[in-house]
Amino acid sequence: MGWKKRENLGTLRARKEAFLLLIMPKVVESVLAGQPDKVCDQIADAIVDEYLRRDPNSSVDLHVMGSHGMMMIGGEVHSKADFDLSELAKNVYQQIGYTDDIEVFVNIDEPSSEMQLLDRHLPGDTVVVNGYATMETRERLPRALVYAHDMARRLDNLRKTDPVFGWLQPDGKVQVMVWKSEVKAVTILASHAKDVELKTVQSAILDRVIVPIVGEQGVQIFINPIGPFTIHGFSADSGASGRKLAVDTYGALIPHGDHTLSGKDPMKAERAGIYMARYVARWLVEQELAESALVTIAYTMGRSEPLLIKAQGTTSKSRGAKMDLSNLIKREFDFRPEAIVDRLELKQPIYQQTAVYGHFGRTGFPWEKKIEKTG
Repeated sequence: MGWKKRENLGTLRARKEAFLLLIMPKVVESVLAGQPDKVCDQIADAIVDEYLRRDPNSSVDLHVMGSHGMMMIGGEVHSKADFDLSELAKNVYQQIGYTDDIEVFVNIDEPSSEMQLLDRHLPGDTVVVNGYATMETRERLPRALVYAHDMARRLDNLRKTDPVFGWLQPDGKVQVMVWKSEVKAVTILASHAKDVELKTVQSAILDRVIVPIVGEQGVQIFINPIGPFTIHGFSADSGASGRKLAVDTYGALIPHGDHTLSGKDPMKAERAGIYMARYVARWLVEQELAESALVTIAYTMGRSEPLLIKAQGTTSKSRGAKMDLSNLIKREFDFRPEAIVDRLELKQPIYQQTAVYGHFGRTGFPWEKKIEKTG
């Protein structure tokens, strides 16, 4: 009797927690392509792509840091490919929309002799990754995150394609707050030319970015709320690859690991694992086994099989109580990094595209491919 009572209390507590999460406001961020951290992410992944083009078996683990006219590229690479990383970095920097000169320092070396003894197919670090999917949107992502990415992408597109927005500069950020599926607040920080008035910036962004995506009725709107934003990019702030993990994944609405994605080749357990976790979470939702699903995978050094494979799902029928779907996904999927790379065909030069507007919810990536519902 006592055991059943404790079980009932545990179920009620889980349902209460799920209900509170449902009604609590959700706040997420996205950033524009020229935000300093994202500049570094895009350059890091452009380098990964170039290594993969020249040698699909390249082992790449590098980081990029930029600040006030300089950029540093450092890390470990083992590859048959040989090219000018500095020139590639400058080209990507200009493609993003910056016109200033930047000095690039490169310090890349081979992996340590101890790491070279490790089988390439085995994790070289301890890794925990999470994948998530929800029926909340067609992107299978939280609504607030979809809106934030949409507005960031729209700002970048207007800057590149609409002469009316010729004053818009590459740096910026979007924050969205959603409560009970309704947008309650939007903040946009958008860099701009010095010769444009702040009122022009605010009016144009409201009319062409915010209203078409979320409307304005009942929404608190803040556009460059502290004034002009004319000093931007590396002229105003430093940047480093891997510092926007919440933007890359699920807006900090679910846990994410502490491993950067950009700058890593797809054989790395953190990169292969997080894409597989997302794919499996989507599979659970698309098969209508759950309305939302969270998949967690843990790897340890030198062992291909994960230490932990865990999947939890929720449905309206379960009233917030979590279902354990772990055994099901263990039967259906192979979570070894080499098996993931083969299944999702990850040795493709597609990673620079992932480095802005999030890695998930967008067509064209193998972990986002259409999943057919089975019997």
